[in-house]
Amino acid sequence: MTDDFRADRIGSAHRGENPTVLRRLTSGFAMIGETQFLPGYSLLLTDDPSTQRLSDLPRGKRLAFLTEMDALAEAVERACRATDPAFRRVNLEILGNYEPYLHAHIWPRFDWEPADLVQGPVWLYPRENWTDPHHTLGPQHTPLQNLITEELDRTILGL
Repeated sequence: MTDDFRADRIGSAHRGENPTVLRRLTSGFAMIGETQFLPGYSLLLTDDPSTQRLSDLPRGKRLAFLTEMDALAEAVERACRATDPAFRRVNLEILGNYEPYLHAHIWPRFDWEPADLVQGPVWLYPRENWTDPHHTLGPQHTPLQNLITEELDRTILGL
């Protein structure tokens, strides 16, 4: 995976050059996270980089974004439950403090997480977890990535 897409995540998704895109949706792009220390971590990105907040969207688009966030969360939940018996739940967050455009984080959580971290937000994990090359999205994550996409298609399309 090259770093080129990171300079313009949304534009590169529109151009078909962002390798983290799982599926183009009505409100944006379902994406797999670049770090996978919690396997299945995914995001929903708006398709308009000028949209900074959920409240920037007209009501109909806002509801579409939230509906698709829910669908991606359900897909992550189904895929993680199928691949790891220690799966416990998903956490959903819309923050926007670092990247200025609207995006939602879908964090799977597992019983094997350290006891001092499993009940708190993922942001309490040590910085090394975010940058450890062992957790960087790569070919070893393709089966889970494909399963999330399949589950998303089932959820969105009713397949």
